Amino acid sequence: MKRLHGLILRMLPGRVLGWLGTLMFLLVMQFLIKYLPDLAGKGLPLGVLLELIAYNLAYMVVLAVPMSLLIGTMMTFGRIAESRAWVVIKASGVSPVRLIWPTLLIGVFVATGMTYFNNRVLPEANFRARNLWYDIRKKRPDFELRPGMFYEGVRDYSILVQHVAAGSGTLEDILIYDYTDNAQAVIKAREGRLLPLPDRPELALTLFDGEIHRMPEGQQFYRSEERYERLTFDRYRMTLDASEFAFERSEESRTNRSDRTMPTRDMIGFVDSLQQSVDSSLVRLAAYFKPGSFGSNAPETRMPGTREPFLAALPTEETGIAASAGRAPPSDEQILTRAIEDARNIRMVMDDTQRGIAWELQRADRFLVEIHKKYSIAIACLIFMLIGAPLGLSTRRSGLSSAGIPAAGIFLFYWVTLVQGEKLADRGFLEPWIGMWIANLVMIAAGLWLMVYVTLDLRATPPLRTRLLRLLQRHKS
Repeated sequence: MKRLHGLILRMLPGRVLGWLGTLMFLLVMQFLIKYLPDLAGKGLPLGVLLELIAYNLAYMVVLAVPMSLLIGTMMTFGRIAESRAWVVIKASGVSPVRLIWPTLLIGVFVATGMTYFNNRVLPEANFRARNLWYDIRKKRPDFELRPGMFYEGVRDYSILVQHVAAGSGTLEDILIYDYTDNAQAVIKAREGRLLPLPDRPELALTLFDGEIHRMPEGQQFYRSEERYERLTFDRYRMTLDASEFAFERSEESRTNRSDRTMPTRDMIGFVDSLQQSVDSSLVRLAAYFKPGSFGSNAPETRMPGTREPFLAALPTEETGIAASAGRAPPSDEQILTRAIEDARNIRMVMDDTQRGIAWELQRADRFLVEIHKKYSIAIACLIFMLIGAPLGLSTRRSGLSSAGIPAAGIFLFYWVTLVQGEKLADRGFLEPWIGMWIANLVMIAAGLWLMVYVTLDLRATPPLRTRLLRLLQRHKS
């Protein structure tokens, strides 16, 4: 058995690490294809781009590790079954559990490491990536140039662009209002190009095929009797002050953290504070309806036709009545008006309290979902190894198609179930722990069934339908 376990432990790491590198490469390429056009040519230092990619590697690891463990385990045990070694192992009386347990032990260590990674490394990486994205977008004004909307982020200019080509800095159908040096000018151009000037906090805006309408200093456009200048150009270059958009790193201590950027310990404390706030709101609401509080001054029972107890509860300044002064008692209409106002105030307090409690509970559910998600994804590493080992023995193939396609289907099913459970839990349709652990429970059931399937060698057993038909035929005969 030691030789078998040694063989498995020699074969497994290479396949897992190989697939981990392949999946990480694919995820990095997907990230670059999605975001590189928005980053290229923006004058950002290379170190900033590499730092951004490094921070985003954290969430890629969370996706790639479980998938690589599943494929690597399937290929390892598929290779053992393909080489007929599994037949010899079964003939010698070795059960699949004895063969697989070192692999599951590795899964326990990996799950422990992923738990630490998800609780400590991933939130910090997400936090720094979010801050870096904010700094990058704050640096470049063309990040904020939206088609069909005026942009006034550059001093003394108001810019309207109808189309912005992502990545190239090319602008189309440009309209600029220039207010520099107390002058007034309107610039129109068919096309333009916005590029940073090297080593200078300025932007070069080159316009093509346009015209300039401007008034001499002190004159106004709306006075038609005054002349203005109209100039046409094939190429016109403007220099815009971009010192306010220079790349500066913001202080991380000033940025608030969300559920995706907060460590588990902090999230647990935040959930406790939200629960305490809900309890305090319920206590205040209960105290509001105690006898002697607002809206509950009238006695529960009194003789019909008597109004004195209710009158005594009414403030003198609101009713305008002082019994000691011998004034006339209020009319039924005044009493009814006062009761309606009290009822409306009570309803308003109840509605406000209910909305506040619902909002706080929803926030608490979101943080609880994120807490359970960190642990469920970590445990999924062990579960996928539990599935991959018997599945590889049953398929008896170690090729890419035999392992990769089933693994992709299993992981896709798991991830869709996890995401949908997260959405339902965020909206309050499911408890947070149910939404985040239901995918793992399904995978555990599938892994245990596969283990029973391999242990009892159900592949060699005729299907249940065939056995039932044979039993019926014997009974008839």
